[in-house]
Amino acid sequence: MDDVIATTTEFIATHRSWAGPIVGLLAFSESFAVIGILIPGTAILLSVGGLIGAGLLDPVTTALWAFSGAVAANWASYNLGRKIGPRVYRSWPLNRDRTMVARARLFFRRYGFAAVFLSRFLGPMRAVVPAVAGVMEMNLRRFHVANFVSGVLWVAAIFAPGYVAADSLGGDREISAVHIAAFAGGIAAITIAGTWLGARVLRGGARQRLNGRKR
Repeated sequence: MDDVIATTTEFIATHRSWAGPIVGLLAFSESFAVIGILIPGTAILLSVGGLIGAGLLDPVTTALWAFSGAVAANWASYNLGRKIGPRVYRSWPLNRDRTMVARARLFFRRYGFAAVFLSRFLGPMRAVVPAVAGVMEMNLRRFHVANFVSGVLWVAAIFAPGYVAADSLGGDREISAVHIAAFAGGIAAITIAGTWLGARVLRGGARQRLNGRKR
């Protein structure tokens, strides 16, 4: 995965005119139910934050592309779930990890609006919970509020670590392929740790729910 992150980040740094659309596509693919669980988009977007901090990319334009892609993906996932219904759980690729889908359903049933908001920050869950919200026919206005507000915060959170790290090097310092590779390794570690933590939180919530039923 480190090679993919480093290569993609270097491509964006070299072809800056394509940075916006690529970032938007990455944000969309990271959050869309069909492909979000297959793409290491978070790690790449964290690295893009480094390019912003180094002064190689315009922060406003890049952030708008990321926000648009993330919000559009959640909306598409919601519509997919609402149109297809429960069959979406049995379709590829969601049927590859039924445990995760079951946890996402439980998470949404328990927290509703908050689940849509928080799932944006919980690794693979961001690609599943919006579809669950669609299947459960969540009120569209409430969904959009959670979608837009969490989208704004997610963009800030996804770019901030890389921005701070690169800015600490000095905006005029050139970032080489070695820097990108090293940074990609660190970002991969952060991504894995964040996903693991999110899974632990969801497992804990599921156990509490089951224990409450037993009582």
